[in-house]
Formats: sequence, C-alpha cells, structure tokens
Amino acid sequence: MDNETAIRSAEAANNALAVALGVLRRAPLFDGHNDLPWVIRTKAPPGDVIAYDLNRVHENADTDIPRLREGMIGAQFWAAFQPTNAPHPARTALEQIDLVRRIEEAHPDVFLPARRAADYARAKALGKIASFIAVEGGVGLENSLGPLRMWHAAGVRLVTLCHNETLDWVDSATDAPRNGGLNAFGRAVVGELNRLGIAVDLAHTSHEATRRALDVVEAPVLISHSNAFSLCDHPRNTPDDVLRRLEANGGVVMATFVPGFVSQSLRDWLRGSRDAYGKAPLATDPKAQFAEVEATHGRAPKAKLEEVADHIIHLVDAAGVDHVGVGSDYFGGASPLGLEDVSRFPHLFAELVRRGFSERDLEKISSGNMLRVLRRIEKTGARLRKIRPPAIGRLEDHPGP
Repeated sequence: MDNETAIRSAEAANNALAVALGVLRRAPLFDGHNDLPWVIRTKAPPGDVIAYDLNRVHENADTDIPRLREGMIGAQFWAAFQPTNAPHPARTALEQIDLVRRIEEAHPDVFLPARRAADYARAKALGKIASFIAVEGGVGLENSLGPLRMWHAAGVRLVTLCHNETLDWVDSATDAPRNGGLNAFGRAVVGELNRLGIAVDLAHTSHEATRRALDVVEAPVLISHSNAFSLCDHPRNTPDDVLRRLEANGGVVMATFVPGFVSQSLRDWLRGSRDAYGKAPLATDPKAQFAEVEATHGRAPKAKLEEVADHIIHLVDAAGVDHVGVGSDYFGGASPLGLEDVSRFPHLFAELVRRGFSERDLEKISSGNMLRVLRRIEKTGARLRKIRPPAIGRLEDHPGP
C-alpha cells in the first residue's frame, strides 16, 4: 500500500468512527447482556462490589466504569445468572439480583436503577447509565410460578428461560430435549412473564422451544445474545425461520460477541473440546480454561469484529433492521479481535458505517429497537393485568405436553 492509499484509508476509518460516535451520542447503546455480576461473584472477596472497585480499569476483565463510559453505553441489562446445577438456585438467583442492586447503590452517580423503558431517557438526561436487571436461567424458579412476581418486585425486567441445560419445562439449545421445546408449565411461565411486563428472552432455548414460545407469546420477545445460525452453526445461534418470524412478533435478536458463536472456523475447531451440543464447562476463569484447551489442541482461530458485523448484516437481511440489536455477553472470557472490552462498541458501529448502514438504522440497532420492544412489553403487561389474575401453581399443577 503506497502512502497516498494509506492516508485515504486512515481518513475513511476516522470518518467512519466519527459518524459512529455521533450515532452513539444521540442514541447511546442499550446492550442486552453482560455477566459482570457473575464476574464479581467469583472474584475474591466473592460478591463484594466495593472491593471489586468498578471505578478502576480491570485489565484482565472486560467491564468497568471507565470503559463503559468510553464505549458509550446508555443502558445495560445485567445478568443475574445462576448455574443450572447450583445447590440452591432460588437463593442464588436472589443473591445475584441483590448483587446488581448493590452495583446500583455503590455507584449512584453512574447507574440509574431502571425499571421501565422511559428510564433510558431519564438516565441519558442525567449523564448516567440505565441499569436493568435480567435473570439468566429459569432454574431459580424451582418449578414454581410465584417467584416470578417476587423477581418483578425486586426489579427484574427480563428472564432468559434457561441456560445451558434443559429444565423440567423448557429445552435448552445446548442439552438434550425433554419437553418438545416447551411444555404446559413452560407456557404458563411465558404467559405470566407477559402479564407482569417482563421480557421473555429466548437466547438459550432450543430452536424448537423458541418456535413454541413464539406460538404462544402475547408480547414481543428478545433473543438477547445470539447470532445467525446460517453463518455459524452453533445451536445457540438463531435459524433463519425464527429470524423471519420476528417481524410479525415485533421482537429483537441481539448480536453477540461470544467467539464460538461468531466464527465458524473457531466453532469447528472447538468441537473437540466441547460436549455434543457445543457447551463448554462453566469456569470461574474462562480465559485460563481456554488457554488449557489451546495447550492441548494448538492455537485456535480468532473471531473478529468484522465477523460480528457479518452476523448483524445477516440478521438485518433475515429479520429486518427494526428487529436487530446488540447483546455483547461480555463475561470475562475471550472476545473477538477488535471487541476486547466494553470500550469497543463504537468501533463495531464504525464498521457498520463502512458497510453502508445509515445513521438512522444504526440508531435503531443501538437502542431504538430495544426501547420499542420494552415499551410494548410494558403496555401488554398493563393490559393483561386488568383482565387476568396472577398465574399460580407449580410444575405438577400444569400437567401435559
């Protein structure tokens, strides 16, 4: 490359980044999924938000206040994650919800506790980040509908139905199916989430469970951290027939940064170190875990920012630009090259500028689509609560397929 070509290339890159920064100033990113609460829980002293000190840059992690600011985050769904095999999943879920609330309380100058879509605009006006709570994994219900109302009272506004394992009522994408996707109790869970105005998140459900949920939901769904199955055939990614249904449902699929969901070459490489469903063992230090795999199998292919952009383009082509967002799933592990931490979101949007996206469409992807969905979920919940009593009972009270 000669000097003149290099100069033009640098100018184009700078111009694209400038456009992206302008988009994110007007419409700061609403990220659909971040596992910071689990990272804090697993560090010593476990779960101590103050000791973890979000005000400093954590070089060996990916999320902290300085880099959230640099990444132009306007709102964040924090995952109150509990492993499916937790000895006390209901207790663990409440501890994780509490941890998110303690993040909010420890940094009131940074995070606005957000419980409605309208809180995004309030936070923006105050120069804060809207902090939303998500429960990742319905195992914390312990097969009862009652905890859903307690989670709502505690501020939860999104529930990912399962994690990496199939439950007694919903099949996971990364485990053997047992429920035909979603059984009668699972449908009751979805119905009560709709009544409460809590987002139904299908990010971890099997493809069949996702289809069955779309058959019965009364509000738009979120697929909070998932890519295009057509580009990378990990079962956690979303197939085209589901993507095409989002227009009628009104929901949003949110492109994620998990390298094995981004790169088909990495997905193929990882098959030898994962179970039959592509599920990696849960680890407190996922980077060290991955280093051990590389020590055995050699250097892995690297996922790249440009490949995430490829997924976003496919999601838009299949679902429509009104039905796509970003759900990073930063979790303290490996990330694609160029997306190493939460400061890098503007660079992804700069790549989308270079791919020809308009500023208006980028504002939809950054936050507009997510806010529309949350408003519709809230409106549906308000309507259903007027006409339908709370759903009660346990798994055994809802027999049938």
